[in-house]
Amino acid sequence: MAKAKPSLSILFLFHVLFFTAHLEPSNSQPSTATNADFIKSSCGATRYPTLCVHCLSGYAATVQQDFRLLARAALQVSLDRANAACSYVGRLSQYHGIKPRESQAVQDCVQIVGHSVSQLSQSIDELGQMDSQGAAGTAFDWHMSNLQTWVSGALTDESTCLDGFARSDMDGSVKNSVRGQVVELTQVVSNALGLVNSYGSKHRRAKGQP
Repeated sequence: MAKAKPSLSILFLFHVLFFTAHLEPSNSQPSTATNADFIKSSCGATRYPTLCVHCLSGYAATVQQDFRLLARAALQVSLDRANAACSYVGRLSQYHGIKPRESQAVQDCVQIVGHSVSQLSQSIDELGQMDSQGAAGTAFDWHMSNLQTWVSGALTDESTCLDGFARSDMDGSVKNSVRGQVVELTQVVSNALGLVNSYGSKHRRAKGQP
């Protein structure tokens, strides 16, 4: 006796199930691996790429592949590090056996890094205004110029902090502790400035600006 052929409805259902199982939805989000690759690739253009990846890899899911969000994350990391450095250096003034000249240099450094904290906060606000106002053209350039000025100023402040320890009689554990904090902070902020500049360049190119 001949076997019964499958009905057309059963064949149609089979094809629907087969293709549904093998097609990914078109609106799916980029994978975490792709987002991590984006951060690694973007950090490759900074002065300290390994540190950049270390600081920003935890933001991969939030940043995804958005250059503005990456710049925002880099600025936030810089601000957090600046606040931590300011607190740490401030505690050194209570270090047992600290010399008066060292104590003064520490207090000056706290004030300088505190100013850096203020400038980084302003840079984050500036970037937020660019997003909320949908800045474009000359307005974008104006906001970007302000943003670059704030971050560059923060970078200068951090370098100035170490000037107070330049004398040879300032060598010692206090100077080394301050240097350890400030050097890494300077590198983090330098990376943030590089990513801000990259964001500005890519935005202009996307808008057909020089």
